Amino acid sequence: MIAHVRGRVAAVTLTSAVVEVGGVGMELMCAPDTLAGLRVGQEALLPTSLVVREDSLTLFGFADEDERGMFELVQTASGVGPKLAQAMLAVLSPDAIRAAVAGEDVKTLTCVPGIGQKGAQRIILELKDRVGAPTGVPAPAPTTAAAPWKAQVQQGLVGLGWSAKEADKAIETVAADQQPADDADVAALLRAALRTLSRA
Repeated sequence: MIAHVRGRVAAVTLTSAVVEVGGVGMELMCAPDTLAGLRVGQEALLPTSLVVREDSLTLFGFADEDERGMFELVQTASGVGPKLAQAMLAVLSPDAIRAAVAGEDVKTLTCVPGIGQKGAQRIILELKDRVGAPTGVPAPAPTTAAAPWKAQVQQGLVGLGWSAKEADKAIETVAADQQPADDADVAALLRAALRTLSRA
């Protein structure tokens, strides 16, 4: 298993980052908050989880060990694969997942695209005794990303399972509420759009 990756950040997209390790560019799939903390040209250390399939090897990167642990834990629940696990971390922090599972909060879990009421109930049933109590660690603050933000936010929302129509509606709401500039913080706006969709 590849436990972590350390190296210069060569590129950052809305869903992944490329980190140079020994002259090799390794692509890591990451949640928006993790990507928001990366800067092209700077060194980064990311805990990782390698997902092996018959036709692919996919490396997922995380802001810290807590995120990686939650990513791997939720996949032990029936019907939760790596893509859905990453969507959970894009919408909810590890502590929010712990709180939702411990409190049997089906509504919060169904905010994640791809999780319906039955899926949320199954996750709660299978993880309640193993997820632990919230740690109280605050989520990392979003930082600057590149423009144009509307197209990037829509791409991120669609990639997480929302329809283009739902994504556009959320973007309109965020634009009206925050009136962001062209060079606005894309990661923060994506989080705001996710919160808008979660409330809908």
